[in-house]
Amino acid sequence: MSETFAAVSAETIKLRGIRGAHLSLLLFALVSILIAALDGWSAKGALDSGNPSLRADFTPQQAGLVGVLYGQLALIVFGVLVVTSEYTSGMMRVSLLAVPRRGRLYAAKMTVTAVAAVAVAAPVTVLAYLVTQLALGSHGASLGASGVPRALAGAVVYLTLMCLFAAGTAAIARNAVIPLAVLLPMVLAGTHLLSLIGAAKEMTRYFPDQAGRELLNVDSPHTAFGFTVLLAWTVAALVWGLVRHLRWDT
Repeated sequence: MSETFAAVSAETIKLRGIRGAHLSLLLFALVSILIAALDGWSAKGALDSGNPSLRADFTPQQAGLVGVLYGQLALIVFGVLVVTSEYTSGMMRVSLLAVPRRGRLYAAKMTVTAVAAVAVAAPVTVLAYLVTQLALGSHGASLGASGVPRALAGAVVYLTLMCLFAAGTAAIARNAVIPLAVLLPMVLAGTHLLSLIGAAKEMTRYFPDQAGRELLNVDSPHTAFGFTVLLAWTVAALVWGLVRHLRWDT
């Protein structure tokens, strides 16, 4: 137990030294809150003027969760950088000297990554929601509105799992280029565009980001399905990443 705690402590210290990781977390907060404010402000203008361009299914509750969907891009970058920084710098060999048991080192790194993701995602998700409601003014909804607490908790789970999925993918690739080149376009537009194609629409339900977004849906009846699919992708990436980590220098 003491060795595990020491490994986690060491990973925490190393995390503090990754400048790119700090910037990614800061960008996650800034982008999420900025998009939340802009979305609420634009929706308020449309509602006040009776603009028909506002989407028919708009609700202030759901609008409060839009910001973190864009901010997650920075959180994905964070998950990738935490893992790949040691591979690219050659510090992984030093880490293995300190923690020879590779499984323990890998578990400690992923634990620290998950804790950091939760620690940032939880307050930012709530703050982004409140900022949207403030921007909506009289059209806003409360934090305790029906379905909102569950959707906020679901957003934190979604963001954390996506961060871990990115970290697992980075461990598989052992570099930042491949996972970022695949994950960022996929989350930003890739799977959404595929969902617009009739033949591919059903298939996209099983992509990690599209399935996971059910967790953020205030009125979704498919929350359990979305969580299960995203969890399966995340576990698969982490396990494959572990296998690659165990065979790193072979």
